[in-house]
Amino acid sequence: SQYASIEVKAPSNQVDILLFNDFHGNVAEDTRPGKGKNAGMAKMIAYAKTAQRENPNTIVVAGGDNYQGTAISNLTYGAPVSAMMKAMNVSVCAVGNHEFDWGVTNMTKWQKDGKFEFLAANIIDKKTKQPVSWAKPYKIIEKGGYKIAFIGLAHPDTVSLTKAQHVSGLEFTDPAAAAQKWTDYLLAGKDKGGKPDAVIALTHIDSDQNKAGEISGNAVKLTAVQGLNAVLSAHSHRPVSGAVNGVPVVQAYCHGRAVGKLRLTFKENKKLENIEPILDEIWQTKSDIIEDDGGKALYTKFDNKLKPILGELIGTASGEFTHERSEKGSNTLLGAWASEVQRIVGHADIAIQNGGGLRRTLAAGNITVGDLYEIMPFDNYLVVFDLPGSEIKKAIDHGIVNPNITDGQFAGLRVEYDGKKPFESRVTKITLLDGTPLDMNKTYKVVVNDFMFMGGDAYDFSKASNIVETYIPIRDCLIDEIKKAKTIIPVPVDYIKDISK
Repeated sequence: SQYASIEVKAPSNQVDILLFNDFHGNVAEDTRPGKGKNAGMAKMIAYAKTAQRENPNTIVVAGGDNYQGTAISNLTYGAPVSAMMKAMNVSVCAVGNHEFDWGVTNMTKWQKDGKFEFLAANIIDKKTKQPVSWAKPYKIIEKGGYKIAFIGLAHPDTVSLTKAQHVSGLEFTDPAAAAQKWTDYLLAGKDKGGKPDAVIALTHIDSDQNKAGEISGNAVKLTAVQGLNAVLSAHSHRPVSGAVNGVPVVQAYCHGRAVGKLRLTFKENKKLENIEPILDEIWQTKSDIIEDDGGKALYTKFDNKLKPILGELIGTASGEFTHERSEKGSNTLLGAWASEVQRIVGHADIAIQNGGGLRRTLAAGNITVGDLYEIMPFDNYLVVFDLPGSEIKKAIDHGIVNPNITDGQFAGLRVEYDGKKPFESRVTKITLLDGTPLDMNKTYKVVVNDFMFMGGDAYDFSKASNIVETYIPIRDCLIDEIKKAKTIIPVPVDYIKDISK
């Protein structure tokens, strides 16, 4: 095999845990010069296989949000990602919010095809009041005679981060309480496999790290759990490696751009001596990784299946439709265009689009079906309803410089706001496009996607009336508009401004 010459480098008292998270279906390597950071499945497999040769005591784990995000994965319900996970020898995986995008029906198949197990101690089935049937709260994995326990934890906000109907029977409980409960259980030796030598939280819970190395985010709360040795984080797409309260916290960026590591060393009596958090930012060195032969063949197989569907040319963009998701306090060129298309198709006065529902910029030039799948990987549809002006103002305010999510996008309104005012009370003037003030007591026809309508990204449309769920997929609306127009032209956004600037 291509790995035959790799020799063991690690001492026998060392266990390495490798993490990838928020892979989002990025099975193709991004080869754009200077821009392409995604390693792709063939290199991810090669990386994992090499690591397992260099240290046979290596455990590969995933932090969730693996499947949804690219056409090649979406159109096959994640099949190439499962194939990659099997080849990487992934043992266990946290459950990300996007694992629910196509309902829970795939959970069992993914585990079977990928030869791994989902772990979730804090996802409770409302009917049985027990952890869900398709995931385990924890798993003990033995390597080199050392027992490593992983406790799975989902994000407590999963209910508002995915389509409501897909999680309706589930409760997401406090991760720290669940972690403490199961850590106590394991350290009391209650598992039939005996007491583990280390206990690690495998989570889909966010973290961030500033230039000074300080770590923040919801994952930090888990460092207070007594008896927990380390926290593997995900969800916020950040490179994180360090410690809080002496407890290592690692997150491996996203899209296969980095691999997080926990290097555990044990004393002779099997007592844990040290855990070192490491982040290998493989996007900087991926040109040195030789692709795995089998992984390359797998990718080619899936790619060939989809080429004709995705490669279909639907039109051109006369310029770049930017959508920088970190941009605050404005509407992007793509956000404005996508909102206006939805407004027209929905026969509405006003359209509101959550910024995170659009994933990337649309480049100038030819546009394919595949581009639209990457820009809008979610299978959301249009919901049209009547909403009072006061509620519309509230929804717009919720999207302006929102600290938790990508800023909201909209069409059909002119908005002035004061960026110095507190969140959700910044709008100073709001009118229709013709300058007519928005009447707070009158209702207007509004269109949004079903994710937002059900409370996604903490939008509140509970005061809506005359609701029509159209089931018209938004991606199809955008594709149809491009086909009809043949060339789409970005229009500078002049309808939202910060008066404090």
